Amino acid sequence: MVISGPGKALGYILADEGYDVWLGNFRGNRYSRNHTHLNPNWGAKFWKFDWHEMGVIDLPAMIDYVLNQTGVDAVYYSGHSQGTTSFFVMGSLRPEYNQKIKVHVSMAPIAYMNHMTSPLLRMIAWWSKPADALFSLIGMNEFLPSKVFSAFGKLFCTTGITRILCENSLFAICGFSPGEMNSTLFAKMMAYTPAGASTRQLLHYGQEIPTVFGHFRQYDHGLIINLAKYGKPDPPEYPLSKVTAPVYLIYSKNDWLAATNDVKKLYSKLGNAKGMFLVEDHGFNHLDFTYGQYAYKYVYSTVVDVFAKY
Repeated sequence: MVISGPGKALGYILADEGYDVWLGNFRGNRYSRNHTHLNPNWGAKFWKFDWHEMGVIDLPAMIDYVLNQTGVDAVYYSGHSQGTTSFFVMGSLRPEYNQKIKVHVSMAPIAYMNHMTSPLLRMIAWWSKPADALFSLIGMNEFLPSKVFSAFGKLFCTTGITRILCENSLFAICGFSPGEMNSTLFAKMMAYTPAGASTRQLLHYGQEIPTVFGHFRQYDHGLIINLAKYGKPDPPEYPLSKVTAPVYLIYSKNDWLAATNDVKKLYSKLGNAKGMFLVEDHGFNHLDFTYGQYAYKYVYSTVVDVFAKY
């Protein structure tokens, strides 16, 4: 939200519009590894979380912090990708927080994922259950540790043919969009992104993908734990009708993660959906919402206009 710089990144644009901008940061990445008693470098307990805990614990804590610091009653919220997923979890299971949101503009929203077309993530999804067992067995709790990936990005993703390979690896996940990619910004992005996450974050998304009818539900721990935790063999769906804060969705046809049919289904389930905006550039992909050269033209101008209504 700031890496593109002044006049281009959404954080700067909203600040220029007079908003007091707060950037949320979820646990587990390079900027959020502190804990009162758990060490992320030792053992698995720190990493027993995914975007469910982010929605019911982390995001409400961020909102309360901002409200306490500023003295306002509600905030404007704009999220991208996992930032939208956690919002929908919060609005569903912590419905008292809907009144603390003036409006939410959801960029490349992710809830239902069964129409997702990324071949790489679809392959991972089919192996999510054995991968869950394997990660637990070998003690792999952190996905793409920041230092490792950052070093890889600086070494291989800055110049020449290897940079092209790095770009295409991202396109294979998010959708091909070479016209939106700024080569200078790409090198900077690879030095900071991704910043690390828990393996369970990825696995939880993986569980949503291979279902025939589509689900947006809590983590599937397997039959025995599900019965103990949820009282039934399958995890419960998130009750999206309880998301009563006003929500606007911005999506694109070339987004291989947030597919059009899934976004439309999400819109139909929300308790207070106010509008959907399709990005006019049909080549716009999932990452272009945050790193695209024309993100202001196609996305951020809409965010500013919607915020101004509230």
